[in-house]
Amino acid sequence: MIVEAVFLFIKSGQEESFEQSFSEAAPIISSMNGYLSHRLQRCLETKGKYLLTVEWERLKDHTIGFRQSPEYLNWKEKLHHYYEPFPEVEHFTIIHS
Repeated sequence: MIVEAVFLFIKSGQEESFEQSFSEAAPIISSMNGYLSHRLQRCLETKGKYLLTVEWERLKDHTIGFRQSPEYLNWKEKLHHYYEPFPEVEHFTIIHS
């Protein structure tokens, strides 16, 4: 299993709209092969900052299976216009829990 982790910085004043759009977009990612789970968390200290984590079976389930799919285009259309700056995605493997 790998964990995709990304800090999302949402344009000021668009937080509620982003959260609603994310709720609508969540079924897109959760329907993908290799998807295990996800969490969207709102930062308590910094307005407009969120942490998205997604658990995937394999790295390629995210980088190829999702990112190169038609479903990703729908995800992108629903969410990418909220980000400023555009987020950097990183992947992690669990070594201890």
